[in-house]
Amino acid sequence: PTTGGALAFDGFVPPYESTLSTNLREAGAVILAKTVMTELANFTAAGMPGNYSAVGGYGLNPYDPRRDPREGRDDGRPVMGVGGSSSGIGTAMSFWAGNVGTETSGSILSPSNANMLVGIKPTVGRVSRWGVIPITADQDIAGPMARTVTDAAIMFGAMEGAEPDPNDDSTTRCERPANGDYTAFLQADALQGARIGIPRAMYYDSVQVPGTDNFRGGLGDEARAVMDEAIQILQAQGATIVDPADIPSVVEPDPETSLLTNGGSSVLSYGMKRDFNAWLATLGDDAPVSTLTELREWNEAHRNRGSLKYDQARLDGSDAIDLEAARAEYEEDRARDLLLNGERGIDAAMVEHELDALLFPRSAGAGIAARPGYPTVIVPFARVGVSEEAAASFPEGFEPRPAPYGVSFTGGACSEPALIGLAFAFEQATMRRVAPEGFR
Repeated sequence: PTTGGALAFDGFVPPYESTLSTNLREAGAVILAKTVMTELANFTAAGMPGNYSAVGGYGLNPYDPRRDPREGRDDGRPVMGVGGSSSGIGTAMSFWAGNVGTETSGSILSPSNANMLVGIKPTVGRVSRWGVIPITADQDIAGPMARTVTDAAIMFGAMEGAEPDPNDDSTTRCERPANGDYTAFLQADALQGARIGIPRAMYYDSVQVPGTDNFRGGLGDEARAVMDEAIQILQAQGATIVDPADIPSVVEPDPETSLLTNGGSSVLSYGMKRDFNAWLATLGDDAPVSTLTELREWNEAHRNRGSLKYDQARLDGSDAIDLEAARAEYEEDRARDLLLNGERGIDAAMVEHELDALLFPRSAGAGIAARPGYPTVIVPFARVGVSEEAAASFPEGFEPRPAPYGVSFTGGACSEPALIGLAFAFEQATMRRVAPEGFR
């Protein structure tokens, strides 16, 4: 079944197979199961815990599979976040070799980080979205999650397929490697001579928001020590570290053109109504609903079955949009997203410092890469404990465990071959992934 975790779709089997599933099968993959995910890619409700859905309930993190005991959070959710909206739980526990995740903004990178996995969030256009439940075609993409860079690279080549998909025009964006083989880029010496930038402002160090007295971002002491060690390892492997290599739109002092003051965007809400309805139209007469409006109505009618434990504020907001009337605002927001995150964001930093990649802590760079549709590869590296403030919020006698913490290599459009090489070299130099207790 393809449900997206929404109760209305429980048991529903679409009349066709997604292109990426077909590509995997044709490459010899055995598809075993569907995993729990945050309902509708975390676009049902604000405040929904990662990996919760009305169909599957709560996913638990194998690195601390306890439920949160704190008052106000004791509704069954995990004490250690599992990321979302995709799930890496089964892969972390070695139930299978790898799993497919989808990302609009962070939904491959976040669960990969939380479950100590390698995740490849591709350039939008690398992998067909045909048959994938959407939020917005502007940012949606599918990618592999696995325990090693090698496994992820093999999966990635299979998912991309040999030819562009006529059902998804974006799949002509990037040139495919010879024979679809990303393992050719798995070179242990790939860091030799590579230029890696450190975007200090906001991602490592807190930065003042222009026009305000507020500060944003920065790392705690333990996370900072982890990233300092990662940088030292990169240097030892022959990389040139450019530090700082700040994102121009992040350090821009003018509030009118600063990324920090222009984070609001209608792109996801607009795209959800446009693209979710388009996906529903491909499902035929057996689909349980045919529009986003009908889904919202179904959820309300079946609230007593648990369809709306966290309500559906995001669906409501999206469905309220008049696509024609809001088109100009959407187009303006989309252009601004591309400008501040792409042209004056990642692209500007990469060009100014002649970089091969930017190094982000965990999945912290997911948002800025998501808007222009740029790729990232995350690699497991460490475990980091909760802050003293967070630890004090737990009942007496409850000891929270340290959570997985990865490092991410991000680049411009279609730079996956280089990023996979850098990630592989870092992985081979560190080999820090530890399987969950009981699954080693």
